[in-house]
Amino acid sequence: MHLDTASCQSPTAAPAAGPFRQASPEELAYSLTLPAAPRSPGVARAVTRMVLPAHGLAGATDAAVQVVGELTACACRFSVTDVYVSLRHRDGGLRVTVYDGHARHTNARLGAACDLRRRVSLRVLDRVVRACRGEWGIGGDRESSTGTRMWAVLPYAGASGYLPGDRTYG
Repeated sequence: MHLDTASCQSPTAAPAAGPFRQASPEELAYSLTLPAAPRSPGVARAVTRMVLPAHGLAGATDAAVQVVGELTACACRFSVTDVYVSLRHRDGGLRVTVYDGHARHTNARLGAACDLRRRVSLRVLDRVVRACRGEWGIGGDRESSTGTRMWAVLPYAGASGYLPGDRTYG
């Protein structure tokens, strides 16, 4: 992972001139490979908490940190190898993609049971994403043959209005 020095600035500080400027939201493109270990969701949350303000996306931090933590924790429960986490800003929204080493099942019944277990463990994620008027899923068009892809898209407008613990959502 590469973090530029702009990520070390205070989120309220004015952008500095030269190489120490605040990065734009469109430049948000970070990827992490983490071990499938209990500490990994915390690491992924900490990185998310650091890079969003550095890209002018501080308003989406609470929702994004929750989503990254939930997806990474789920991936760590299913994988015995590494977990890959990707954060991107595209089309006005934050895209979080997580791959784990748990191969997709070829047997339809086993695959459905496995997806159900994942969905049940991602109930909090579902509430957060719905509160932000986003979407999420398991699998999809860029599925790895050696693992499982989980993803969430949080529109910035919805994520910036998200309040953790707000019971009016979902």
